[in-house]
Amino acid sequence: MKGMSSKKPAAKGVKSEYIIKAPPYFAERIIGVTFSDNPSKLLNRTLTVSLYALTDDPTKQYILVKFQVVNVEGNVAKTIYYGHEYDREFLRSLVRRGTSKIDGYYNVETMDGYRLRLQCTVFTHNRARSGKRASIYHIMKEIVESSAKKLELGQLAQEVVVGKTASDIYNAVKRILIPRHVGVVKSKVLAKPLTTLTEERPAAQ
Repeated sequence: MKGMSSKKPAAKGVKSEYIIKAPPYFAERIIGVTFSDNPSKLLNRTLTVSLYALTDDPTKQYILVKFQVVNVEGNVAKTIYYGHEYDREFLRSLVRRGTSKIDGYYNVETMDGYRLRLQCTVFTHNRARSGKRASIYHIMKEIVESSAKKLELGQLAQEVVVGKTASDIYNAVKRILIPRHVGVVKSKVLAKPLTTLTEERPAAQ
């Protein structure tokens, strides 16, 4: 596997410790520790942590970020952003009677070839009419598709998770109505570029 350490796997049954790190666009924070008797067994494993663990901001505990292991170097398992979602309890707390919840589901592709599905949601103070709902849906679509085309995965991940995308949507939507809450409530990597898939394959024996 490209980038794999030349260090031989531990003897069968003997497990070594591996540190799992977030990608550089999340400051390579240590997000977990695992054990394995062969580093190739770590590939494609996923790990979910709160945004709080990545930013030290306690107000971001409700955002859960998923990473996938794509490479192992020495005792370090390196990851890529693999998606995120709002905590279910927090999401439920945003739903109120007499208001509207406007969802949009969009498949986008980043500049470096990752395909993702984003779920954007606008919560209103009052019930929105169908015409305004349709307009908001198209605003969300235009913003996320435009952003994805000019950003790499790491850049899009930061904008989606930290809140810039939601802020852009809020500022556009407020010309129609003042939202109560706007968020990209979920994202998921659907496919990785071919070059990444090739890099993940173990080296020939």
